[in-house]
Amino acid sequence: MTVLLAVSGATVLALAPSRESLPPTADFDARTAASPPAAPPVRAEDTGSPTPTPSASPVSSAAAPRRLDIERVGLRAAIEPRGIAPDGSADIPEDPEKVGWYRFGPAPGEPSGSAVMVGHVDSRTGDLGAFAALFDVRAGDEVTVRRAAAPPVTYRVVARARVDKDRLPASAFTRTGRPVLTMITCAPPFDAERGGYQRNLVVTAIPVTPTG
Repeated sequence: MTVLLAVSGATVLALAPSRESLPPTADFDARTAASPPAAPPVRAEDTGSPTPTPSASPVSSAAAPRRLDIERVGLRAAIEPRGIAPDGSADIPEDPEKVGWYRFGPAPGEPSGSAVMVGHVDSRTGDLGAFAALFDVRAGDEVTVRRAAAPPVTYRVVARARVDKDRLPASAFTRTGRPVLTMITCAPPFDAERGGYQRNLVVTAIPVTPTG
């Protein structure tokens, strides 16, 4: 079965005055062997974005991710398990300082597939969200995901790219293949008449500690 998933938060971000202050992104090459291949759209106003079915059993709560840290850019955020909102969009935490883990896909530490984290770049009050820090990551940055009742998992950033919301790879949500961590947030340009941010920033990292 195919369901619809949107990653945007555009309705929350439509009034954010900080959008013009977001730093430009000199994206490093996302076409590495570690980054997910190309695939389908993910946008709040899009109703045709195929993504994985949510029928898979979520990971045991004992190994659920609880915190995401990227020390070099000062990113420290609590993680909440999230699914799909009633309108078909990604269910992102309302608190911009938290990030959501797509709980119907792989969890960080699983031996295959893409563990997806989604978060706001800013809020309706103009404050930057936790994932605004993704604009400053570099290749090689270390990402630590701390889990409940399980050792932390460490990743290394290998790719960062901005993509149009209608070109976000569906493979970013894959449950097969080598394990990766995929972090997604909104990116400029911002167009209020078209629903908010028009692009996604996608950061890909691969594990440097054993998974499981």
